[in-house]
Amino acid sequence: MLKVGVFGVGHLGKFHLNNWKEIQDVEIVGFYDPHDDTAIQVSEKYQLPRFLDADSLIDACDAIDVVAPTNFHYEWCEKAIKKGKHVFVEKPLANDMTEARQLVKLAKESGIKFQVGHVERFNPAFLAIKDLSLNPMFIEVHRLAQFNPRGTEVSVILDLMIHDIDIILSIVKSDVKSISASGVGVMTETPDIANVRIEFHNGCVANLTSSRISMKKMRKIRLFQKDSYIGIDFLNKKTEIIKLKEPQDSNVFAFDIETPTGKKTIAMSNPIVPEVNAIRMELEEFRNAIVNNTKTIVSEMDGLMAMDVAHQILEKIGNNIISR
Repeated sequence: MLKVGVFGVGHLGKFHLNNWKEIQDVEIVGFYDPHDDTAIQVSEKYQLPRFLDADSLIDACDAIDVVAPTNFHYEWCEKAIKKGKHVFVEKPLANDMTEARQLVKLAKESGIKFQVGHVERFNPAFLAIKDLSLNPMFIEVHRLAQFNPRGTEVSVILDLMIHDIDIILSIVKSDVKSISASGVGVMTETPDIANVRIEFHNGCVANLTSSRISMKKMRKIRLFQKDSYIGIDFLNKKTEIIKLKEPQDSNVFAFDIETPTGKKTIAMSNPIVPEVNAIRMELEEFRNAIVNNTKTIVSEMDGLMAMDVAHQILEKIGNNIISR
């Protein structure tokens, strides 16, 4: 039985508690949260003990799940790693690059399992293309959200765009060549809306727009590659593929077009989107990595690379931001 302690039981922390309860061979030994009102409610609702100091909870666990604001990530992760405990931490990995690099170093030296909560890796719409050969040369991303004070302790880059940065880095097998970016602070002192262009050494270009002051929600990635287009709707959990090819089966809608090189067949399909709970799946995979001694799907290095690109973006925005 894997003993897990949860750090932070606010909005997202409750989702984690609900899902941990459904995962086999896991015991939630308790939680730590400094906010009395929240802690009392959670303790009563979930019938779980509240630990009054972080060290006591870490000592009682095999693994910790950190679902707290980013400025607490380093302190609790460091303590856990030094005690030989496995760590799951929500994105972003840490508050700054110095903290992130130190956590990666500690995790490597200790040999513990470390997973970063980039939950979109487990989104059903993204899982639907896991067996597809991807080599995009142009990527268009829109992640728009309505304003919510929760999460505004960090910029929209580290709050929202970092999800897409992680997805893109997992798809594009090339190093970043250059980044250009601009952002606007509207509701907070940090960028609330930003547009970014990332160029990779293999020629791929990614345009990303993220906003937390939009009237409607949107979470879409569009991939363009040789002879095909892939659209991933993370919000509505839908995926579509359009290819220049002969239709493979009767479930594919296809039609012919004339091109300068002759007649081509355009085939349109919607891959089967698995019915999975993304949060539960990421926590299950973390447990599996510990139990089976396998690699975590989103490692500390993945978290570090996403943060590195995010901080390069923030540096670029720092030269271009328009204050409110």
